[in-house]
Amino acid sequence: MILKAYAKINLSLDIVGKRDDGYHLLEMIMQTVELHDEVILTERTSGISLSCDKAYVPVDERNIAYKAAKLIMEASGLTSGIHIHINKNIPVAAGLAGGSTDAAAVLKGMNAMFSLGLSHEELKALGLKLGADVPYCLEGGTALCEGVGERITKLKSFGGHVVVLVKPPFGVSTKDAYGAFNLEKIKRHVETEKLMDSLAKDDLNGVHYYSRNLLENVVIQSYPVIKSIKQRVVKTGARVTLMSGSGPTVYGIYENKETAVRALDELRKNGNEVILTETV
Repeated sequence: MILKAYAKINLSLDIVGKRDDGYHLLEMIMQTVELHDEVILTERTSGISLSCDKAYVPVDERNIAYKAAKLIMEASGLTSGIHIHINKNIPVAAGLAGGSTDAAAVLKGMNAMFSLGLSHEELKALGLKLGADVPYCLEGGTALCEGVGERITKLKSFGGHVVVLVKPPFGVSTKDAYGAFNLEKIKRHVETEKLMDSLAKDDLNGVHYYSRNLLENVVIQSYPVIKSIKQRVVKTGARVTLMSGSGPTVYGIYENKETAVRALDELRKNGNEVILTETV
């Protein structure tokens, strides 16, 4: 079974509270983009094995896709084994849900492949045990995600917009980004309702004005280059620009493909990985 595991960007990321167990309560608008990994599932007699076309990706129990296979096997009592191969196109530790989307593909794929009969809600509950972005990756599209990622409300599609992703040559730990965040210092939260209204109207001016990521300033303190990348993305004609998730990837949403294509060479300077894609 061959599955496409799509990346995501954050159109907003607001942190509205903190649970007693230390998890942050989120309110964020997520958007799928066309960039995707390819996840190939092959049945085997027993156990889990994993391979990847990129040498830097772990192929053991550290990989969230491996954890997803183990979890669904335990939850369903499945005795057959699985081999997972990942053709990796989404940058890692980039704020694009590259690992989470592979895990979601494994959950969805194994459920179908072995006729396990788990409902969409049951898959999302399993996904949440793996990571906050996994339930959204099972859902996809344009969505409001709340709580610790488990409450998902589908929104009117914001598909068809040209996006350029700029990933600097380093990764950012999600745990470290949230660990450095201080909720008490936040004076202004995301105006989520107004952003949703702008998205529904396809109003890029409104999206530009209301899209915010509360982790951005925290991560910029450690990696100031992210701020200069944002400035360069704006100079190349992007209508909307923001850091995605816990970073360090910065994206620009462009009015048309011609402007975006012209921006690519400029944004590739300084070792940045630059990817042209679109919202879906």
